[in-house]
Formats: sequence, structure tokens, C-alpha cells
Amino acid sequence: MRKKSLLWTLAAMLMFSVVLAGCSGGSEDAKEGGEGKKELKVWLMGDTTDETLIKEYEEKNPGVKVSVQLIPWGSAHDKLLTAVASKSGPDVVQMGTTWIPEFAQAGALLDLTPYLEQYPSLKQENYFDGAIQTMSYDDKVVSIPWYVETRVLFYRTDILAEVGYPEGPKTWDEMKDAGEKLAARGNGNYAITIDAKDMNYLSMFAWQNGSDMIDENRKPHFNEPEFMGAMEYLKSFYDTGMTPLASDLDLFAAFKDGQFPMFISGPWMIQGVKDKAPEIEGKWATTTLPAKENNASFLGGANMSVFNTTKNAEEAVKFISFMSEKESQLTNYDVAKNLPAVKSAWEDQRFEDPIFATFGKQLENAKPVPFIKEWDAISKEAIAAFEKITVGGADIKTEMDLLNQKATEMLNKK
Repeated sequence: MRKKSLLWTLAAMLMFSVVLAGCSGGSEDAKEGGEGKKELKVWLMGDTTDETLIKEYEEKNPGVKVSVQLIPWGSAHDKLLTAVASKSGPDVVQMGTTWIPEFAQAGALLDLTPYLEQYPSLKQENYFDGAIQTMSYDDKVVSIPWYVETRVLFYRTDILAEVGYPEGPKTWDEMKDAGEKLAARGNGNYAITIDAKDMNYLSMFAWQNGSDMIDENRKPHFNEPEFMGAMEYLKSFYDTGMTPLASDLDLFAAFKDGQFPMFISGPWMIQGVKDKAPEIEGKWATTTLPAKENNASFLGGANMSVFNTTKNAEEAVKFISFMSEKESQLTNYDVAKNLPAVKSAWEDQRFEDPIFATFGKQLENAKPVPFIKEWDAISKEAIAAFEKITVGGADIKTEMDLLNQKATEMLNKK
């Protein structure tokens, strides 16, 4: 089935593309972009996108026609692999940050370092420290942050005030103290949800406890006190009834009813709370994550890269530079609610609302997961180990020794 899927994807890629800015028909026009214009092929991930920025770029660059193909996230990785193998990829590609090491190691991404002086908006100094970590591979700048996301604490101000934390817990100790008091309410009430199937979630607590997980020499540290201490801390929420081992509660409804007065999530949840729990308007807020050694959060999002097979390198880099300008970043936020990767955009009045401003503050202390191609496979093993510990009652040290051994084997595999 997988072979058929890849063949279908390749055939589809050769047969058609989705062009968002009114591409002319005809094979000759497609090659030149229509009316003698140079065609710039851009792959964006997702099911929908907005034409605003594409049209604006074309107006400023009348000699270029931007052809955008939308790639669903679920099939994007296979399609990128096919493009690399067939050398038939786009000029510009949007890429999830965790994929960058794999494609950079394969030599699929153009080194953008020589263009940084010509296009100042691409310089690393424009971005949050965590986003900078996703830009380079083997000392080459291979991708530019387009938008970012991070996780913060959502909490019910009224209910947390009842247990002594009207501004939310600021430390691990405070969160546990608040959690125990909230769980003591009984009657199906808990303190917080834990997304144990999301390694990004688990990573945050590991970083906060001082764990690097995998160091710059590709050595794993899952069976050391820092990582195990984070797992033990999270496990304590299950052991004391602050969070259930399993729950089918709707999060928005549970937040509204106070069953889960706290949860950790990203900016996409803001509108969801407003739409699905209007009754608690003014009774909830966001705050940065509680700290142990630090209060690091996960940094995700998407970057833009140039395929090394492009024949339009100058135009491709210029397009990415345009998308990285402050006004373009703000437009992208307006039309798609993607958080700006450029720090200066956060000075805009759009982010004066405290609920949104929290994310800008948290981005100052947010980081990506280890920038290695093996991370997806290692994270699956880590999630499985944590489930054995919390649900199965397995010993933390035993599971972490095994996880560290598996990670070592993966990292040393030739």
C-alpha cells in the first residue's frame, strides 16, 4: 500500500498543482509562469491558505508568478522524500521544524548563508533564541522561521484564587500545591490535564528540570536524575489524583465546569475557549509555565527553505525574505493566526491583550526538541516508556535505562 501511495503522490505532483493567484493555463505558460513571467513554485503545508501575501508579493515583483501547491501535513513527509529522490521539488518549501535535520543531512536544502547580508530580514538576530536553533545545520543556514508556536498555562483565575493562586502557580512546588488542593474538591474534579502522548509536552518538564535529553555530541541522558526527576514529578499527578489516568471529558467543557481548572497548550486554544465557553469570560487567563530550574517551553512552528535543485534561487530567497518582514508576519497573523517568528512584530498593538502577550513572553524561553533526524523515533519510545510507568506501574529507572539504551542504538546506527 505504501508503494502505491508514493507512486500516486509522484503522479499527482507531475500532473497538477494548486495555483492560488490566478495561474494561466497551458503547458508553455506553466513553464514560464504565463506572459513571460518567471514561475516560482512554492509548497505550503495544510489544506487551506490565504492569497493575501501571495498577491502582495506578485504586485511588488511583477516579473514573477507564484504557483502555490497545498500539501496536507499527513502526506507532506512522503511527498518531500519523493521530491528529493526525483529532483522535482519546488523552489520554496514550508517545512515542520523537526524535519529540517533529515532533509538538510540529505543535502536537499540550499545554504542560505551567502544571502544574509543582501536580505537583512533573514538574519538570525531577528528571531527568538529558540527559533534560531532551527535555522542552521552543519554551520549552514538552511531554513528561515516563518511562524512559531509555544505552550503556556491556561487557568481559571476564579478557581485558582480559591486555593491561593489568583495569578496561577509560578513554580513546580506551587503547581503541585495548587493541584493537591484542587483535587481535594472531589466529585470528579481534578487539577490539570497531562498530554502524555505528546513528547513535546514531556520535553518541557525535562528541560525545566535541567535535562538536555540528548547533548550536542548525540549522547542521550534519559536515565539520569534530571530526566527521571521530571518523569517522577509528572507521575505524581496521576498517583495523587490530580489528573486521571484516562479521561473522555471534553477539555473545553471541563475547563468551563472547573473539572480541569488548568491545562497546558498553544495559541490555537484561545479562540476555542472563547467560542465554546463564553460563560467564563473574564474568569480565565494565561501565564508562562511554572519553573523548576527554568520555565522552558516547547517551540514549534514552521520554517521556509529553498530546495537545492531550484533554478530560481535569487527569486526564492527574495520571496522568503518578503515573508519574513515584520509587516508580512503581522499579515500572516491576521489571516491565519500564526504567531510571528520575528521578535519586532510582538511590539505591535495586536499583542497587547494579556492572553496573547503571554505567548510572546514565553517565546523568550522556548526551545525546539533536539535537532536530529532520529528524534521522531526516539520520542515514540519515550512516550511508550512513560505510559508503562504511569498506566502500567513500571519502575522509572528500569524504563529509563531501557529507553537510553534504545536511543543510543538509534543514534549510533550507521
